[in-house]
Amino acid sequence: MKNTNIDLGQMELDDQVVAIKRVTKVVKGGRNMRFAALVVVGDRNGHVGAGLGKSAEIPDAIRKGKEDAIKNMVEVKMNEAHSITHDIIGKHTGASVLLKKAPEGTGVIAGGPARAVCDLAGIQNIRTKSLGSSNKQNVVLATIKALSELKSPEEVARLRGKSVEEVLG
Repeated sequence: MKNTNIDLGQMELDDQVVAIKRVTKVVKGGRNMRFAALVVVGDRNGHVGAGLGKSAEIPDAIRKGKEDAIKNMVEVKMNEAHSITHDIIGKHTGASVLLKKAPEGTGVIAGGPARAVCDLAGIQNIRTKSLGSSNKQNVVLATIKALSELKSPEEVARLRGKSVEEVLG
């Protein structure tokens, strides 16, 4: 899932905290409280990533999550209608996310975790359906996995040895 060939130098990144969990560890002296933050980062122009940060303080957990998300950024292939190039299903553990391309003017039809990923990727027209587990972390990771596996019409045409017009119909 890691994509290392993205140049982060001149990108303006937006981030969104999807979930903050309080995690408790029971030890001899009592309970240790820590926090885990799930953060999605994107430039609203075809790049998006998600990360998990854990710390004793919420701001530190969010900062660590943002740093992790930047390391795990992927590139998203989009068409001229600011939608995805084709329908796809992304799976991560028990969560599956169905992403369907949509015409201009549809908007982002998505639930909470998938909506955050689509918004920060810069997708403006898409329909999604979360299938299986509703665990926020797994839904976010399934959505990012699906977006990273998208192929552009040019790639498909090259792989099949056809022209772009033949592939698009």
